[in-house]
Amino acid sequence: MSDTHISQHFETLAIHAGNTADPLTGAVVPPIYQVSTYKQDGVGGLRGGYEYSRSANPTRTALEENLAALEGGRRGLAFASGLAAEDCLLRTLLSPGDHVVIPNDAYGGTFRLFAKVVSRWGVDWSVADTSDPAAVRAAITPKTKAVWVETPSNPLLGITDIPAVAQIAREAGAKLVVDNTFATPYLQQPLALGADVVVHSLTKYMGGHSDVVGGALVVGDQELGEELAYHQNAMGAVAGPFDSWLVLRGAKTLAVRMDRHSENATKVADMLTRHPRVSRVLYPGLPDHPGHEVAAKQMKSFGGMVSFQVTGGEEAAVEVCNRAKVFTLGESLGGVESLIEHPGRMTHASAAGSALEVPADLVRLSVGIENVDDLLEDLQQALG
Repeated sequence: MSDTHISQHFETLAIHAGNTADPLTGAVVPPIYQVSTYKQDGVGGLRGGYEYSRSANPTRTALEENLAALEGGRRGLAFASGLAAEDCLLRTLLSPGDHVVIPNDAYGGTFRLFAKVVSRWGVDWSVADTSDPAAVRAAITPKTKAVWVETPSNPLLGITDIPAVAQIAREAGAKLVVDNTFATPYLQQPLALGADVVVHSLTKYMGGHSDVVGGALVVGDQELGEELAYHQNAMGAVAGPFDSWLVLRGAKTLAVRMDRHSENATKVADMLTRHPRVSRVLYPGLPDHPGHEVAAKQMKSFGGMVSFQVTGGEEAAVEVCNRAKVFTLGESLGGVESLIEHPGRMTHASAAGSALEVPADLVRLSVGIENVDDLLEDLQQALG
């Protein structure tokens, strides 16, 4: 595979980066190398650097080159899931006794990883409102090795000023990690804004079709990339060749999908602000969102995720989820189809009773690319 790109325009990179025509047949789509091992040309004589597919696989290489190009990074690494990517990153960066600042609004699985897994081997963590740079600075200790950010955050759609927090982390000698799953590299490029590591759940917008589970890390520093690659191989939670192929296919249409996701979500959020049964709408594209100005500076558009709170409390929120028809009741997000869920009982149940507990009356939408009039009509009938 080649890392030489014919353009720096995102839409062209998405289609061509890592997608070198097959040298044997000329196939314009990289083959699925469904193989575990490779014939060597004598002991230690590797063809193209391939010996065993945990260590490297040509289909995964194509995806990793594509991801690095789209995020403007030096090294991309693909994993079996987003949490596998996060686990590899944390075990590469941290040692017992180290400290991490995590956001007060984060994916429930990420919180569970810190609270129930990482903490068991002696890593400390504390919570900060990352939308407030002063709060991040106050949370940092002499042992802080990483600051973890989601922007937009899951599920409250909070916005963090990446350059401001990057400077704070850098002054403390800590790495800034940005989960870019909601925004995708099409809408936001954290490395260019000062982040050290970008995390993705490839399951979401990058794959885009609810048919694959995967994760990724992208870094701008070659040395850190090599350290992560060592741990990726040593730990083994790599993306398989078919999963890599599916995400690579999804990446090719990311730009056009995100344009439609954002367009539909803007109209959905606007309708919800005017509905009498909605008490609050959380969408960074709304002018009254507290992070709107920051999001407008660091994002191309505002994405396809919308959350809202309903009058009537938790049971009313659950009822809205159950009444939806075009919006499918389900976890995950970022597919072409619209999804609806109750975070408190579903994706963020693991955060119950913690500083990351979400409001009981909250509903989260992943706004798909269907006809927006059908989506608006469905939400209106679900709200009653």
